[in-house]
Amino acid sequence: MKFVLVTGMSGAGKSVALKLLEDSGFEAIDNLPLTFLPSVVAGAGEHNVAIGVDIRSRDFSVKHFRDALAPLRSNQAIEVSLLFLDSDDEVLRRRFTETRRRHPLALDRAVIDGIRQERRLIYPLRDIADLVIDTSEYEAPELRKVLMAHFSRDRRHLALSMVSFSFRRGVPREADIVFDVRFLKNPHYDPALRDLTGRDAAVGEAIESDRDFAAFWQNFIGLLLPLLPRYLEEGRSYLTVAVGCTGGRHRSVYMAEKLGGFLTQSGYNVSVRHRDLEKRA
Repeated sequence: MKFVLVTGMSGAGKSVALKLLEDSGFEAIDNLPLTFLPSVVAGAGEHNVAIGVDIRSRDFSVKHFRDALAPLRSNQAIEVSLLFLDSDDEVLRRRFTETRRRHPLALDRAVIDGIRQERRLIYPLRDIADLVIDTSEYEAPELRKVLMAHFSRDRRHLALSMVSFSFRRGVPREADIVFDVRFLKNPHYDPALRDLTGRDAAVGEAIESDRDFAAFWQNFIGLLLPLLPRYLEEGRSYLTVAVGCTGGRHRSVYMAEKLGGFLTQSGYNVSVRHRDLEKRA
């Protein structure tokens, strides 16, 4: 039986995560008092269960949470995972403001005060979590892919996510492996290519015409392919490979698409996302 405890910052997507897990066959319970955990585990039978526990829960504290988690992790009959969902303070503030929801700790104060207080109270759980997901840049469909890769019934295969990005906007937080392709000739400086993207054939042809591209591609694949089975052996079910360039429009986009296509043909389950290209759109 899989038993997933979902916790983290208010507004980081715990309710969404519970719903996605429920859609995938888990029995989902939100805002469960910690004193009821043993009873839920005892009565679950062979069902997979996902439970949301956070500062809204009656008798919640980090100490009580640790005390409740310890016997579950020592139980050989169940597979226990602690999922911690996080997000930037400013992103959380914006989410509460846009939805006009009150933060559970803000009361009559500013939302950001409640967020900071909650972070102080709950952050020690982040250090003992089995999986931490930062949802600052995730929409629900992307979060679903990550959750399904980690908690689906069949974890015999490694799911891969290719992400292109601009170094100007920072490295994606979820990246496991990062490649910098800024050494390749930049199509941005070709007036005929500037307004195109790495998804356009002309841009791809220009990038592959770089004198160092062929050798780089072979070394790139030669480095990455042997690593993937080892990640699976170590218990990883999901891996994010981020490819960055200056603007996140041409070189990184083309490389993410090319790598995604190659790995798909090699038999892997691959998704491709262009973080900063999509932001512009």
